Amino acid sequence: MSDTHNYLHPQVFKYFEDVDEIWHAGDIGNAGLADQLEAFKPFRAVYGNIDGADIRIRYPEVLRFTVEDVPVLMIHIGGYPGKYAPGVKAMIQQQPPKLFISGHSHILKVIPDPALHLLHMNPGACGQQGWHKVKTLLRFRIDAGNIQELEVIELP
Repeated sequence: MSDTHNYLHPQVFKYFEDVDEIWHAGDIGNAGLADQLEAFKPFRAVYGNIDGADIRIRYPEVLRFTVEDVPVLMIHIGGYPGKYAPGVKAMIQQQPPKLFISGHSHILKVIPDPALHLLHMNPGACGQQGWHKVKTLLRFRIDAGNIQELEVIELP
């Protein structure tokens, strides 16, 4: 998920009921929203450009972790294959992830980058602020090094 901007749609809990973890690609909005997600499931997040000190002291700008042999890189402003944000391509090349997640654009994108051997995901935005017309989430499974069962979820 990404770009909640202080709004947590109640159906997030329904759609994430069976997941092991929730990942947020920034622009959370406030600590109360993060508290709700942390209380619900294990939670990983990065801060975004609208996040204040309450979020920035809790979450990093860049997060690297590995799940089921899949190295993950998450940053709020990351761009996408062919148009990475300044410095991001070098970051990817220095320590290559298999999965690169970013937010910020409010545009849902899932794009393979064969040149850098990764899959890029931007879940779009699931908050109310911004120019997006549809609130979106991504749900997927990682198993033994494979990213599977990717679903795009549209919230009403």
